[in-house]
Amino acid sequence: MGVSAGTEIVLQRFPRLKDFLQLTRLDRPIGIYLLFWPAMWALWVAAEGVPSLANLVIFTVGVILMRSAGCVINDYADRNVDGHVKRTLARPLVTGRVTEKEALIFFVSMVFVAFVLVLFTNSLTIKLSFAGLLLASAYPFAKRHTHLPQVVLGAAFGWSIPMAFAAESGELTTIAWLMFLANLFWTVAYDTQYAMVDRDDDLKVGIKSTAILFGEMDNLIVGSLQVLTLVTLAMLGHQLELGAVFYLALIAVAALFVYQQLLTSNREREACFKAFLSNHWAGAIIFAGLLVSYL
Repeated sequence: MGVSAGTEIVLQRFPRLKDFLQLTRLDRPIGIYLLFWPAMWALWVAAEGVPSLANLVIFTVGVILMRSAGCVINDYADRNVDGHVKRTLARPLVTGRVTEKEALIFFVSMVFVAFVLVLFTNSLTIKLSFAGLLLASAYPFAKRHTHLPQVVLGAAFGWSIPMAFAAESGELTTIAWLMFLANLFWTVAYDTQYAMVDRDDDLKVGIKSTAILFGEMDNLIVGSLQVLTLVTLAMLGHQLELGAVFYLALIAVAALFVYQQLLTSNREREACFKAFLSNHWAGAIIFAGLLVSYL
């Protein structure tokens, strides 16, 4: 029996499981990848090679839990507007397949388990986790008050970097913050591409985003943020005295960014979404460059 057939049997036996899988976007793991790779950057750099198995498990599971929790609180915050957006009108909270109470209980449960995992690290990481929770919870509501929610998301997605670095090394150095800054530039860039998909619908329902703020300058500003990402990562490579392999990885990422610019040049919905989805390869390539550099 194949894996897909087995999964189908489980979903038939527990029909509501599919609703919660959709609520957490576990059926669409792109967000997990975008969180996972930066956390791995930090662990490998902090360890100057292979990090501890315990931290690998903690941050892998923690990334899955916190990304899932972030999706739940995002859908809760957007429950009254998602029905007016083409891409989100079938979400479980919109259709009523999951209730508001169930969503909040699910959110709190995942955050609690993630916090239990953090307790197996150190005091600095535990303190940083509270700021991470605040950032993750703030993003969905930032869309109503600022045109820069992507910056809040960038900070939330990048917070795994100082946490992972602190868990592995017991301290935070300028190296950790340099990685955080590179990830911030990158996240604002790719989430602007994501927001370009929904721009027309967001304007109708009053949701704010960098895609709306940047207007016709969107691709130019995204490209500038991508250049800043690469420059900051090159600075990181210089500080760490990494070899040619890391810089070859940055060249590959630069080529990917050029490809994304070509995709989004006409601002077509599907092309912008395709450009966004390709970003997990950027994170993976950077990690590969770090991994080989430390071998």
